[in-house]
Amino acid sequence: MSLEISRRSFIKLSALATSAISVPSPITTLSDAGIKLGRITTTWIGLYTEPSFSANRRIKLFRDELITILSNIEADSPSHNPLWYKVAEGYIHSGHVQIVRWNPQPPLTVVPEQGALFEVSVPYTRSYERPDPQSRPLYRHYYEASAWITAVEKDDEGRLWYRLNDELLHTDYYARAEHFRWIRPEEITPISPEVSAHEKQLVVYLGEQVVRAFEGDQQVFETTISSGIPDSKPRDNGIPTITPSGRFYIDKKMPVRHMGDGHLTSDLEAYELPGIPWVSFFHETGVAFHGTYWHTDFGRPKSHGCVNMRNEDALWVYRWSTPEVSYDERIGVGYGTSVIVK
Repeated sequence: MSLEISRRSFIKLSALATSAISVPSPITTLSDAGIKLGRITTTWIGLYTEPSFSANRRIKLFRDELITILSNIEADSPSHNPLWYKVAEGYIHSGHVQIVRWNPQPPLTVVPEQGALFEVSVPYTRSYERPDPQSRPLYRHYYEASAWITAVEKDDEGRLWYRLNDELLHTDYYARAEHFRWIRPEEITPISPEVSAHEKQLVVYLGEQVVRAFEGDQQVFETTISSGIPDSKPRDNGIPTITPSGRFYIDKKMPVRHMGDGHLTSDLEAYELPGIPWVSFFHETGVAFHGTYWHTDFGRPKSHGCVNMRNEDALWVYRWSTPEVSYDERIGVGYGTSVIVK
């Protein structure tokens, strides 16, 4: 049975996290040694004899396989993302490889009544309908994906599970507690709060596939992104995949959001993206800046309309822009930072 506590008590009691549960893994040794690990994020990718798609493909690597990365290679192509990885048997392109760590956490024994924000700290973890690995399996939650956790429960073996609340489906499910890291208040404090809101502006350059942030005339941030696939024909939901051009403003922000078709499923190929982190909405159709864990192929359009960003970059935008979201809120609404898409 979980305990209901205030936010202040939660912060004080977080030091009481227990390390009773651990998951032995050879990945632990690799992570501690500082060796990079990559997770394959799509159905499959090729492993090539040279850092080139025109080289001989030796084997396929499939979704969620973990592979040790020996070094980075800057190749001649593709021009938008020439980064390749050297691995034991050849080379893989970085576009669908997420750099991950195995970093299990000492579980907290209590969370606030309203819930708290966590992120996945291992390459991936399976969620279940109940705090029981024999119950119905549901989504896999991936490294650095966010989760809103509302309770801690024990199973019959004494293992701790977190209860995740899904705001899209209005339902709860469970995952192993040691696979999530509590995000502390200081990690999401506002950036440059002394700068007036009307001085801040985000500009999305679709041709360059970059976002730049400005405080007045001074540029303070830049990153490569993946905008929407340039197709203005509406999909089944009536919304085209192209990122809309024009002048907008951020009107809603959420630290975690489930996007996709909204089906409760264990199908890894389904269009379901639970736990998208650091979401800053700026268009009535739901277009937003947000973190991305299903590809790293930034520099070309790949999304269904949103502005895909590296997780750390999406967090910067989330913290820097307005409206502000307090630590214990799941959503912040207001007339916020100006956004120009061109």
